[in-house]
Amino acid sequence: MHDLELEQLDVKTAFLHGELEEDIYMQQPEGFTVSEKEDYVCLLKKSLYGLKQSPRQWYKRFDSFMTSHDFKRSSFDSCVYFKKNNDGSFVYLLLYVDNMLIAAKDKGEIRKVKAQLSEEFEMKDLGPAKKILGMEILRDKKTSKLYLSQKGYIEKLLCRFNMQSAKPVSTPLAAHFRLSSALSPQSDDEIEYMSHVPYFSAVGSLMYAMVCSRPDLSYAVSAVSRYMANPGKEHWKAVQWILRYLRGTTDVCLQFGRTEDGFIGYVDTDFAGDLDRRRSLTGYVFTIGGCAISWKATLQTTVALSTTEAEYMAITEACKEAIWLKGLFSELNEDLQISTVFCDSQSAIFLTKDQMFHERTKHIDVRYHFVRDIISRGDIVVSKISTHENPADMMTKSLPITKFEHCLDLVGVHC
Repeated sequence: MHDLELEQLDVKTAFLHGELEEDIYMQQPEGFTVSEKEDYVCLLKKSLYGLKQSPRQWYKRFDSFMTSHDFKRSSFDSCVYFKKNNDGSFVYLLLYVDNMLIAAKDKGEIRKVKAQLSEEFEMKDLGPAKKILGMEILRDKKTSKLYLSQKGYIEKLLCRFNMQSAKPVSTPLAAHFRLSSALSPQSDDEIEYMSHVPYFSAVGSLMYAMVCSRPDLSYAVSAVSRYMANPGKEHWKAVQWILRYLRGTTDVCLQFGRTEDGFIGYVDTDFAGDLDRRRSLTGYVFTIGGCAISWKATLQTTVALSTTEAEYMAITEACKEAIWLKGLFSELNEDLQISTVFCDSQSAIFLTKDQMFHERTKHIDVRYHFVRDIISRGDIVVSKISTHENPADMMTKSLPITKFEHCLDLVGVHC
């Protein structure tokens, strides 16, 4: 991994930079009235905040500016831009609405991009990246390590739901929680009680933490988010348990550094783990340099009839993510070797390599069989790994504390 300089910018009033493509009229603003034309309306010449077109028009304006300055837009992520310099080095720009990160080997290249942006837009230079979208970035140049955490966000989250003084627990979701729709409110009293519980807000807030920097929350958040339509008291207790876990792990962060470890994926499944419809749970995590960069825990869309079938469908989902990640990194000048996805089911691995027709697999949807073509072409290798060394295990079930901490260590999650 490269030890690039990383700086941050913010665009002031970004949506006002968009150019409208259709005629839009608005009422005359309060306090601005032309005499004898009180019933007239105004024709907008520029995009305004509040228009549904504004985000799109701002992006199109920014995209045209970047491409006109020799930047290329990634075909795998439309908000990633890169430019190759004459000396072979690259400049990368990442956009999220009006927030930007610029990465390059030389600070001079970053200053050059900043100057170009400032000529076109009103910018706010925030200097070296320290915090973006609730994520705190800490760099240790001596050891070439970067730490990504959400300590501040999580502390605010705990205060918001009055859990800042709660007793911490050691795992995100205890094994005694057996959540199902049967635990939803049955009486009027329970419905009345749950109407005052901020369940949706809490789960949404937890989900943001999980998506950004906390793969350890994946299974727990996946479990509680299934009951958003009609949560019960037991579901709320599970959410509070997750908050108690966060209470004791506010300092947990992702640790990126220079290592020889390449691009590796891990996948696992929990067969028929959904108590309502008996669907299986897919969990995967991808690492580069030994640190997690992509993870997911989700219910499979169809009911698997065996553990092999569930693992096979999980491998397919993981390979889809691997193809996207490999394409993105290859485009950004990261010369990745053949991607490896590790699975702890030998029978599922054999199934991915076997093109033969089988009575027991003929019912599996064609969409899952594409993984066979990917593997036969050599784009991705699926290999066996011991269950004890598979960090995706924490994505699919509640684990004992020792195994859980081992999984965290395998994907670069540290306190």
